[in-house]
Amino acid sequence: MAPSGLITTPLPVPSEETATNSQTDVKADQKVAVAKERVPRTTGLSGARVEETLTDDGNVVRTYKPGGRSGDGPLIIEANRVGQDSRTAAFPNEDLLEDTSDGKIPIIGLDGTRPMDQYARPWSGARGTRVAIVVGGLGLSQTGTQRTLKQLPGEVTLAFAASGNSLSRWMQEARRDGHEILLQVPFEPFDYPENDPGPHTLRTDLGEAKNLAELHRAMAKTTNYTGIVNFMGGRFLSDADALEPVIRDVASRGLVFLDDGSSAQSLSGTIAGAVEAPHAFADLQLDSDLSRESVLKKLDELERIARRNGTAIGVASAFDESVDAIREWCEEAGSRGIEIVGVASLADIPAKQ
Repeated sequence: MAPSGLITTPLPVPSEETATNSQTDVKADQKVAVAKERVPRTTGLSGARVEETLTDDGNVVRTYKPGGRSGDGPLIIEANRVGQDSRTAAFPNEDLLEDTSDGKIPIIGLDGTRPMDQYARPWSGARGTRVAIVVGGLGLSQTGTQRTLKQLPGEVTLAFAASGNSLSRWMQEARRDGHEILLQVPFEPFDYPENDPGPHTLRTDLGEAKNLAELHRAMAKTTNYTGIVNFMGGRFLSDADALEPVIRDVASRGLVFLDDGSSAQSLSGTIAGAVEAPHAFADLQLDSDLSRESVLKKLDELERIARRNGTAIGVASAFDESVDAIREWCEEAGSRGIEIVGVASLADIPAKQ
């Protein structure tokens, strides 16, 4: 992900009257902030004329066309930012939220900013060995969630269960501590309903409309996340007809879909590639054998994968044994040249059109 930067274009300095009129037009038409020195600032896409068309299948197609610019004063174009300042990380960007009957859910901003960019944890940009660790199941247990937030460093990505409690509160605390976060959504496993992931599970027999309704209901539980990660879901992830609309919807909202790697029959990578959706796939389940020693061995294996491939993603649940092992491993990873990054920075993200 490219760091933010500034491109300056020197132009003749206008009179005070012309500059004032220009500022008014820019504020009204292009939604820009005006600096104290009366120099307008805008993102590369703001100022465009945005046309929205509602198609017969309910999708919204946005067309961006170049817009005119008022005035002839100096203009500073500011590139889209990646990540948030830690002082404001707990506050959602209202431009990236859509009001629905279930609440506010993510959407790509009119200037092209995606939630996966806005809420991503910044990283060094160095092309060294990078590892992302995702710890899920947050929000289900107050004690477990508190302990996880207290113990784990901000480099670790946290996944909050859509069926959890007080998610907005936990989200704010996690974001203030520097964590990138995901939303964990229940998907139908092969042995459903004997093995039930929880309320509002996305299922192969529900149909597209109901599954998207359940997805949006989950999305409205909190804000400031970069993507969706499945909870269970072997059957759903292997059913292309059920999965494709979900992948498309997640992508259309500027989010990453992280497959936790628990199902060998998952089609998420194939579908994401076909529809050009942001996608990531976990390399290892870190705590399938729940003991501190076993988790540490899995983390060492994850490191070997990262050194071989350049990057690796590991997932775990917020069990005490897992949290303790991950904290211990993270404390020493830097000394071995490992950078722990947010999962969004390792996702396969197609270029913006």
